[in-house]
Amino acid sequence: MYARCAARSLTSPARLFSTSVARHTKVAVLGAGGGIGQPLSFLYDIRGAPGVAADVSHVDTPSEVRGYPADKLDDALDGVEVVVIPAGVPRKMTRDDLFNTNASIVRDLATSIGRVSPKAHILVISNPVNSTVPIVASTLAKAGVYDPKRVFGVTTLDVVRAARFTASIAGVHPDATPITVVGGHSGATIVPLLSQSAHGKGIKGEVYDKLVYRIQYGGDEVVKAKDGAGSATLSMAYAGAKFANALLRALNGEKGVITPTFVESPLFKDKGIDFFSSKVELGVNGVEKIFPLGELSAEEEKLLEACFPELKKNIEKGRAFVDNA
Repeated sequence: MYARCAARSLTSPARLFSTSVARHTKVAVLGAGGGIGQPLSFLYDIRGAPGVAADVSHVDTPSEVRGYPADKLDDALDGVEVVVIPAGVPRKMTRDDLFNTNASIVRDLATSIGRVSPKAHILVISNPVNSTVPIVASTLAKAGVYDPKRVFGVTTLDVVRAARFTASIAGVHPDATPITVVGGHSGATIVPLLSQSAHGKGIKGEVYDKLVYRIQYGGDEVVKAKDGAGSATLSMAYAGAKFANALLRALNGEKGVITPTFVESPLFKDKGIDFFSSKVELGVNGVEKIFPLGELSAEEEKLLEACFPELKKNIEKGRAFVDNA
């Protein structure tokens, strides 16, 4: 489903569309009828758009919600400033199988975005993010409209999991355990920087190893708990809304909005890795500043070295999909 919402800037995870900012922002959710899209949108899918739009339009915020069927994608994208892409199949399979299914979906949507709304900020949720973000970037580059400041891979779920799981071990509120997570958005490419957290740096040994593994493979935990019938949709919708919130605040002029996200990055280009998730300051033009990783522990250095070859392979796979089309 294609759903478009003229929404005010997001300011609170508890109330996604704030009434405190006068400026409205047009947001398109491509895939709003799915397990992530519906709770994320509250808000173009191949089916169900009008129903989801009607449902969301009852939420008591000063926003306008419209749903578009599959043959009205251009209408959904017309004039939008932010496009969120959760479209595709959920993760009930290996990430290789996911790639084979979702790559063409994401490429085709990116083609339409480049044609209709080339200046939109694009938030990619569709997995595997390590490959789908390069697919979007390469597709837009082919069309001559790629702006690296406006394409984001949403890795916020890794950050949310890290905070939640660390807080459980430390016995504190998750708000007290913000954890920077860098690298990519799958398995060994996910690198939580626990040493930079007041509560995380004291976690050692077997407890540390189990925590890192759970952060890296939290998606598998959910797939198993759902007996293969689904994946992490609700927590991903929350994380997606949290990142969209941050971007909309920045687009509305708020300063100092900093969050990890998977973007084209100079940090490890010398290793052949053109996309990397790290702390990024968001602004009115999208990416304003990419921060270095800071001091790492010996354990984190090892995790980073393990991340590089897999992440590089994922990025190259996405680019090759577009280049060889």
